[in-house]
Order: sequence, then C-alpha cells, then structure tokens
Amino acid sequence: MVRVDSKRQIPASFERVARTVYGYNAKQVDQFLQRARVSLETPETAVHPIRSADVRAVSFDPVKGGYAATNVDAALDRLEDAFARRERDELIAEQGEEAWLRQIGQLSGTLRGRLHRPDGERFRRPAKKKARSYSTKDVDRLCMDLIGYLEEDKPLSVDNVRRAVFRPAVGQAGYEETQVDAFLDRVVELMAAID
Repeated sequence: MVRVDSKRQIPASFERVARTVYGYNAKQVDQFLQRARVSLETPETAVHPIRSADVRAVSFDPVKGGYAATNVDAALDRLEDAFARRERDELIAEQGEEAWLRQIGQLSGTLRGRLHRPDGERFRRPAKKKARSYSTKDVDRLCMDLIGYLEEDKPLSVDNVRRAVFRPAVGQAGYEETQVDAFLDRVVELMAAID
C-alpha cells in the first residue's frame, strides 16, 4: 500500500516492482522528490530550485526491483501541475494578468503555427534511413485533437498529451521523435498553465 502525503497528494513512498523487473531507481526518485518538496513548500530555502519544466524533463535510471514507473509518473504529473499553477500565480502577482495572457498567447501562437501545417508535414523526417520515428498518422491525429482543444474548446486532458503513444515508424516513414517530443513538452506547458 502506498502512503500519501495529504498536503501535496504525492506518495511518501512508492510500490516497488518485482526484483526481476525494471523500475525507477528509488534513490534517484526520493532525492528528486525531496528537492521538489523543498522548492514547492519553502522555495526561499531551495539550493537548486525546481520548476515545472524540470519535473517534466526528469528521468531516472532503470533498476531491477525499483519503484513502479506508473505510480511515480502519476505523482510527477501532479507535482508538475502544482509547480505550473504556482508559476502562473507568481507571474500574475509580479507582472499582472495581462503579462500571463501575453505569455500564453505567444506560446499558443507558436504551437498553432505547427499544428496548422498539412498532415504529413508538421515535423521533420529523420535524417538517417533506419532511425526510429513516430507514425505520422498517429501524431497528426493528436495534432487535430489539439486544434480542437485550442480553437474549438473541445475537451482534452493534459494527461492525454503526456501519455500519448505513437506507433513506431522507421526513418522517412515517420516524424523525428525528438522534435515531436519537444513540441509536446511545450503543449503540456501550455495546457498546465491554462487548466
């Protein structure tokens, strides 16, 4: 059973996978979450402050018998949302709501530019013939959902974007993974700031 820190809804410890199965390195997870708690609860004392982008980008080494990835990922999603809310509130307090709206508008405009490209042309194709890539149809389908969310007020959860899975492709048959991933990071940033 996982205990939960009721103040932040972040588990105080995580379920471990079987000793023969790979999970996240428990020590790395615990250290990161401790730094995150300090940054969230007493930011003035944080030696290395953490922001929502840091939570989104963190990764942990795989180890046998480590923490169950799905549980840690769910906690990280909640943590990222908490940081994003605080960052939004700080920006509004320091510079006003107009500054926040300008920032959201600029990011939204940048993302929309790519979203409105034709199907099959939204992202680069890998330079190497045998490089792994994402199915263009799968990525384009998510992009259409994002247009619906941004422009037609259709419901879409930030978790749908965080958990998006695309069928694999090879080389020119798909979109370059790193470019798609970077774009989706910005989408998550926008959605977390809005919601």
